[in-house]
Amino acid sequence: MTGQLLSGRTALVTGGGLGLGRGIAIELAKAGARVAVLSRTGAQLDQVVAQIEATGGSARALVADVTDRAAVEAAVAEAEGSLGPVSILVNNAGRALPYGPVGVVDPDEWWRSHSIHVRGTLLCASAVLPGMRARRSGCIVNIASKGGLVVAPHLSSYCVAKATVIRLTEHIDVEAKADGVRAFVVQPGTISTDMARESIGNPEAHKWVPFLVQDLEKIVETDPTRELERLGGQIVALATGRHDSLAGAYLDLEHGPVEPVR
Repeated sequence: MTGQLLSGRTALVTGGGLGLGRGIAIELAKAGARVAVLSRTGAQLDQVVAQIEATGGSARALVADVTDRAAVEAAVAEAEGSLGPVSILVNNAGRALPYGPVGVVDPDEWWRSHSIHVRGTLLCASAVLPGMRARRSGCIVNIASKGGLVVAPHLSSYCVAKATVIRLTEHIDVEAKADGVRAFVVQPGTISTDMARESIGNPEAHKWVPFLVQDLEKIVETDPTRELERLGGQIVALATGRHDSLAGAYLDLEHGPVEPVR
């Protein structure tokens, strides 16, 4: 049972209204954490909060753009004022867009995606790290992708952003571990989510990254429940501290080495 593993702790999950973020938030709440879920869409967040509260958990919806420094700092202050100091941060907000080769793809759209993945991760980490350091305890989990390790033509914005998140996580961990804070960067596996369906329905994806569309079409109709529970359980395991020896390294959670907490 996971019900008391994270009792008394507060988690913040970005991109928490749908998909991976929603699944992670629910599993953290099952493990006893108070959970703040953050995204730009309030209605989706309200549904997650309602689901957590219906099972006896405690949650808070935070509407904010992760690329907006003032909004992120205000959201963290709100979370801590209502739920307590954030000791677990999961940076999950992101998108697959845009598609196309450099020189064709809109540079502003390319940078907007990069800003969500990288600036958003940096801003959220920067907002919670001072408190974590002061308490000498904290866990940051950044969601990456296999894309961060490969060259995928016409998907440069996503791949470069995820590669940067991997290296940023390495820096956060080496800088903060002496203060009791550990950072992890994880590859969650390919899971059927709203982002997958959006990519399949996007004509630009079919034009520029048919290999991605084909991979997503293989899994899009599958029920993601078990995979989301698996991923959420793995994040819970990282937050307990039992895998701190793996901190700072890229972790492929689709194939190991972290087992979900049962």
